[in-house]
Amino acid sequence: MAEHVRIFDTTLRDGEQSPGCTMTRDEKLEVARQLARLKVDIIEAGFPAASPGDWESVAAIAKEIGTPDGPVICGLA
Repeated sequence: MAEHVRIFDTTLRDGEQSPGCTMTRDEKLEVARQLARLKVDIIEAGFPAASPGDWESVAAIAKEIGTPDGPVICGLA
């Protein structure tokens, strides 16, 4: 039986919960690119219901990084 450990990364959402830690849309895209390059299976890209800016960032990441062969892009609902 083949085994596969799935990596679910929350850096883009949970990382911004630290006081003083915020990223621009472009910074989030760059982090997502690097996570995809590292073959992370699932990227939690943010909390799109929190603000229009978060919505735009998650949408941009899903559009650029989320592909049938790439990582799954999700957001905290």
